[in-house]
Amino acid sequence: MQYHFNEIEAKWQKYWADNQTFKAENNSEKPKYYVLDMFPYPSGAGLHVGHPLGYIASDIYARYKRHKGFNVLHPQGYDSFGLPAEQYAIQTGQHPALTTEENIKTYRRQLDQIGFSFDWSREVRTSDPEYYKWTQWIFIQLFESWYCKHTNKAFPISELEKVFASEGNAAVEAVCDDNVEVFSAKQWNAFSDVEKQEILLKYRLTYLAETEVNWCPALGTVLANDEIVNGVSERGGHPVIRKKMTQWSMRISAYATRLLQGLDTIDWTESLKESQRNWIGKSVGASVTFNVMASETKQSTKNEKECHAEPVEASHKIEVFTTRPDTIFGVSFMTLAPEHELVLKITTPDQKAEVEAYIQATAKRSERDRMADVKTISGAFTGAYAEHPFTKKPIPIWIGDYVLAGYGTGAVMSVPCGDQRDYDFAKHFNIPIPNIFEGVDISEEAFSDKDNTVISNSDFLNGMNYKKATKRAIFELEQIGQGQGKTNYRLRDAVFSRQRYWGEPFPVYYVNGLPQMIDKAHLPIRLPEVEKYLPTETGEPPLGRADVWAWCTETNSVVANKKVNNTTVFPLELNTMPGWAGSSWYFFRYMDAQNNQEFASEEALKYWENVDLYIGGSEHATGHLLYSRFWVKFMKDRGFV
Repeated sequence: MQYHFNEIEAKWQKYWADNQTFKAENNSEKPKYYVLDMFPYPSGAGLHVGHPLGYIASDIYARYKRHKGFNVLHPQGYDSFGLPAEQYAIQTGQHPALTTEENIKTYRRQLDQIGFSFDWSREVRTSDPEYYKWTQWIFIQLFESWYCKHTNKAFPISELEKVFASEGNAAVEAVCDDNVEVFSAKQWNAFSDVEKQEILLKYRLTYLAETEVNWCPALGTVLANDEIVNGVSERGGHPVIRKKMTQWSMRISAYATRLLQGLDTIDWTESLKESQRNWIGKSVGASVTFNVMASETKQSTKNEKECHAEPVEASHKIEVFTTRPDTIFGVSFMTLAPEHELVLKITTPDQKAEVEAYIQATAKRSERDRMADVKTISGAFTGAYAEHPFTKKPIPIWIGDYVLAGYGTGAVMSVPCGDQRDYDFAKHFNIPIPNIFEGVDISEEAFSDKDNTVISNSDFLNGMNYKKATKRAIFELEQIGQGQGKTNYRLRDAVFSRQRYWGEPFPVYYVNGLPQMIDKAHLPIRLPEVEKYLPTETGEPPLGRADVWAWCTETNSVVANKKVNNTTVFPLELNTMPGWAGSSWYFFRYMDAQNNQEFASEEALKYWENVDLYIGGSEHATGHLLYSRFWVKFMKDRGFV
């Protein structure tokens, strides 16, 4: 008997579509089961083998659970905004809206032909205005929130304003910028509205800041660390350089502790959880402040014994984070990241040319490349010196690309006898390597075994083991006001701006250079038409080419740029959101995809609760899967889920 699979499959696929066989109900007496796939980028001419690889597995289980009597939600959609879709459009010389639409049609046809049991009534597309309306809304909620360290939770920024008005900020335990000045309630109430807005920006969970970013000239946009592989862009393999730009950032670092702790209870593979643990990177140690000696200080560093300096008032301060405060007497030099804000301020005239050349060369290397490269030793002496907190001896300040501006403070106290990279650097540049370990030979390599450490040549720390010396060193630093115990995280705030066309527009306009949010009633702010959507190598966003891209506060609508008067009509944000914006909450939209009033109703959220089975690639471990956990925790804090 011949099996006419084309006829049989076509018959039943039509039946499933006509009868909505796999449509899930939000109210059912059956127990619920939510099966989620990582939705695809419609960035190619059709599916590749990796798509059905995961979808077949999830579909088998979805069908199994239906047969077991469960009300199964197995939805599908498209991660249609972002870099992959735009790059495909550029490569084919078409508009991303057209290629995305055509690719989605092909994907849908192929998915139906394979016979997956998706509930297509809940299809979402991140590039659909009715979807990204809610992505914009979530961004606004982040802007209107701050994070309280005391309760470990996010709250409305309006509550913080009330505290400022009644108490000032001295007693506020908030995650905020480092440069926040203390003010009283009287001072706050006397501040102008502009001054208040500038201060609140330092507390908001999404904020504007000049940031050292990964800039890819070929792609014409900023890339997150997880979008770079082996020093080049993951998409296209283009060179990436470091560059300072004013960007929107997400204060994901506020959630570092909770993101780490949550891994203990989440039902994921251990390898995936370990990837996130390493990415978050918790370290316990101390913050130490070194005073930079004034340039007129007479200094000599011919050898360690002759090293001396006349006591002078420090002109700048360098803060470092160290996990080994017990080794503070072994510091023989300081190393700053080439991008550190103090580098050009403290570099002496004699060293200026060498330092600037080194900074320029380093800018061509990504952070990941610099972290991974342990063989190349390079650096430059700034000509400046810092004062040791206890001995008061001068310590030469170098810059080296093995120190990253985005990790810790961008500066390290270099202890060559206890750290191999410091050791190699010191050997290479003939910097003294004092030995502060009792009975240890450091002639060939650094000694990093802290469990077997006994400190020597370290004044009041002599004879102590690692734990006792660490505790005593922190105590003494606190006594002289130059340090304190601290927990640090490798996780950096996430840059949220992209200088691309194909992404969610920010619901933001600017008054006197300060961001203002557009009310929910006027969302979505739709992506405008532009004649040329290609990115620029110099960083000007494509939305800057739009002729109708200004906000009128009288009509609450987008109007022509020529109407900007900075009284009632103001310029709109030119950057767009990154690809991970829409993919950080799509699983909630599936629960109530046709809801025009909310991203999902309380009833739907309560019924479906959590995803029961998720199948997606581990390559998203430090990207989508981390950002989505961040957004979910935030939305839970604010009572949205």
